[in-house]
Amino acid sequence: MAKLKVVTRRGALALAQTQMVIAAVKAQHPDVDIEVEEVTSEGDRDRRTVLWNLKDTGFFTSRLEEILVAGEADFAVHSFKDLPTRQREGLTVGAVYDRRFPQDCLLARRPVASLDELGVGAKIGTSSLRRVAQLRHLRKNLVPVPVRGNVQTRIRKLQEGDLDAIVLARAGLERLGLTGLISFAFDPYQFVPAPAQGALAIQTRVADTRTNEMLSSIDDPEARAITEAERQVLVGLRCGCHAPVGAYAECAGNTLTLEAFIADPSGTELLRARATGPVSSACEIGEEAAQKLLKAGGRRILDTVEKDRDRGDIDG
Repeated sequence: MAKLKVVTRRGALALAQTQMVIAAVKAQHPDVDIEVEEVTSEGDRDRRTVLWNLKDTGFFTSRLEEILVAGEADFAVHSFKDLPTRQREGLTVGAVYDRRFPQDCLLARRPVASLDELGVGAKIGTSSLRRVAQLRHLRKNLVPVPVRGNVQTRIRKLQEGDLDAIVLARAGLERLGLTGLISFAFDPYQFVPAPAQGALAIQTRVADTRTNEMLSSIDDPEARAITEAERQVLVGLRCGCHAPVGAYAECAGNTLTLEAFIADPSGTELLRARATGPVSSACEIGEEAAQKLLKAGGRRILDTVEKDRDRGDIDG
């Protein structure tokens, strides 16, 4: 019997996602035995730092990558949106799996069907500058409030605190069986998700031929193309995953369409770009969208965000 070891973040969602991957691998390779190691990432230990004030990448993934590089596990399961675009030397994404439910959604203390039904001054909890910028762009009189913690912690803060609503990724709620708490899901073309949101990245060592061959059986080529296009927007803009940037791609037959945006944190200036092409040119489509955003003023916005972050002036 073949034996593998997977490393994952500690927590209900991370473990649920890891078990999904294990089940998929075992469906293709019934004789494989997979051991699970849960570790606490820096992002799980530090629940006070507001994400948009981070300069470093890998807040939720670095510890898992260190274990992989050291040969102490065979693969790691990440929420793909958390994985830095620059791959650590010696590592690769061996499979992209289960790209579903990429939308953001809103959970509210009282029933609402849209942002318009929230009262003036409603407090919206989120840890994402991307979400803050879009909320402010759509409704200037909402009040984004920084909130950290896992899915269950954020839900508890909504239910027990003074928040009126929170914004979360739909995929996590789906995988935890918590969809009954969703007030509504955003249209991903109107409220653009994080690049690769909803997809799982199974990371391996480049040189580990046996594991890569085994995991290739669950790789989803369409999901890989979609996430490649979306993440290339971050690469082309030369920005981190905590910047006020979003990207959403869909495939229809052999055609991939990508919607991307960049905004200032106040939501006053929000630039959009769309690019379309064959699925085989996913990387080029993402780069085209990034260049359109840069030419429209995206570099100026990013420079301003960086200066404000350095001064501690970003207001969530």
